Amino acid sequence: MQQTSTAKHYSKADQSTQRLRDKKLGDLMVNKRRLVEVPYTASLAHTMNTLVANKVLAVPVAAPPGQWIGAGGSMIMEADKHTGTVRKHYIGLATMLDLLAHIAGNEDQLMDEAVHDGFDLDQKMSVPVSSIIGHCLEGLSLWTLNPNTSPNFSILDCMEVFSKGIHRALVPVDSHMDNVSGVELVESASSYRMLTQMDVLRFVKEHGSSGSELDNIMSSTVSDLGAVTERVFAITDRTKVIDAIKCMRIALLNAVPIVRSSDTDNEEDHKQLVNGRGRQAIGTFSATDLRGCHFATLQTWLPMSALDYTETVLANPLLAAFNNAAGSPTTRELVAGRADSSLGEVIGKVVSKHVHRLWVVDQQGMLKGLISLTDIIRVLRLAILSEQNA
Repeated sequence: MQQTSTAKHYSKADQSTQRLRDKKLGDLMVNKRRLVEVPYTASLAHTMNTLVANKVLAVPVAAPPGQWIGAGGSMIMEADKHTGTVRKHYIGLATMLDLLAHIAGNEDQLMDEAVHDGFDLDQKMSVPVSSIIGHCLEGLSLWTLNPNTSPNFSILDCMEVFSKGIHRALVPVDSHMDNVSGVELVESASSYRMLTQMDVLRFVKEHGSSGSELDNIMSSTVSDLGAVTERVFAITDRTKVIDAIKCMRIALLNAVPIVRSSDTDNEEDHKQLVNGRGRQAIGTFSATDLRGCHFATLQTWLPMSALDYTETVLANPLLAAFNNAAGSPTTRELVAGRADSSLGEVIGKVVSKHVHRLWVVDQQGMLKGLISLTDIIRVLRLAILSEQNA
């Protein structure tokens, strides 16, 4: 009796897994809104406002055709649906980290200006967005996924793309290209939508509830699945906001955990990233923490410690209300989990908290590593393929 019941259970799971594998790229794009973008002449202030108003972390930058080389040599065009005449060329992405990298600029000069009230953030934010493309690597990564010329492009194919560290891709509507499959740098369409790693995980979460095809996989621990990256960089509770921005820019990190500074190591450099493993995690500083901040007051926050910033500035009622609306944390909340957490628990946390990584801690709150969206998608895809092959 027990063997029969078990056989039926796995048969049902296998059938449901097959159903998930049958999902196509088009299924992920249902109800996706029109692409949010900015023109290449837009100021950084306008770009920041666009990011804030639309609750996104990156926007494509559009320019007239024939005047620019696209990011990474890409040729992603918007063309008239009927005539095929090219209207615009997407030349790259502008991300929140790009903006912070520009604000940080020459950090020594910036701090000197801030201290002597000579800091002109309005001037810094008035430059065109085209001038900062490529400050951070992601700005030079612009890809498309085409569901029209590759109708069999499945959710597992999407996972393969996003498991390689690509965070987002443009999906064309009414493509003018033929014989295109997979992820591409060349595309022409009348309009586009944006698909992100978070979109994929949100879709999986909706189809991964109890009794679904993913029960066996979702109940597996992230440690057993190999999703935990043990190397984790951090800043200390004495690191200033300006130094945190500088570190994130250099290391291409969108967020870092905040750890307690060492009482025994007086030579610890709080201007640099430290090895966070084995340190007590007490908060997170993210590129999105500066989203929605008034430019005029930013100069007074730069010399603050990142920890003080997350405890005081983010707790400001006006900013807290904004972050609530944007789906961002309003305190130094540490979104963390254990290495023995199930994959389902981890996906639930990152989706509900709208964060792009989860810190892994032990019972004492000591950092043991991190799990990124890339890690989650990678192990999820491998687990589904493993069940399929079995």
